[in-house]
Amino acid sequence: MEENIPNAKDLPIYKKGKEIYDVVSRIADLIPDENEHLQFVKAEMLHDAALLTVKVAGAEGGGLYDLRMECAAIIRKAARDLMVKNHSLEMFGFEEVEYYDIVRNLIEEYRLLFIDWVAGFDKWDYIIDRWGLFNPPGVGPFDHDPDDDIPFNPDDIDLED
Repeated sequence: MEENIPNAKDLPIYKKGKEIYDVVSRIADLIPDENEHLQFVKAEMLHDAALLTVKVAGAEGGGLYDLRMECAAIIRKAARDLMVKNHSLEMFGFEEVEYYDIVRNLIEEYRLLFIDWVAGFDKWDYIIDRWGLFNPPGVGPFDHDPDDDIPFNPDDIDLED
């Protein structure tokens, strides 16, 4: 069964996220150490860029629909924050801001991979999200969980085996 599970690092979305991180890291290396504001922006950029791979790996390891969607939402926010980070760089005087267009183009490529990746989530592998945020289509936070109907008696468990 485990042989059918793809390694997250082999997925196109993971590879594109790694590419984005590498480019962001190179741009971040150009940020002057003495500019406090730009150093803060740099830390945010690197954090957001790292989430593009870390959360893909987390989603692939999680399996459950709600956990995967939660990772996807975090990825979406990180990517959107990266998309507009050039404005902060420009505002705080980063002289090589034009390089950031490379990041923006890569994020657009990532977005298209993201759409396909999320569409592939198994909508039948879920537990009900009682917060109502990450349920598959047709499932609500107040729905009855059929697992609640399975009889369970802890005395029936033989721990000796």
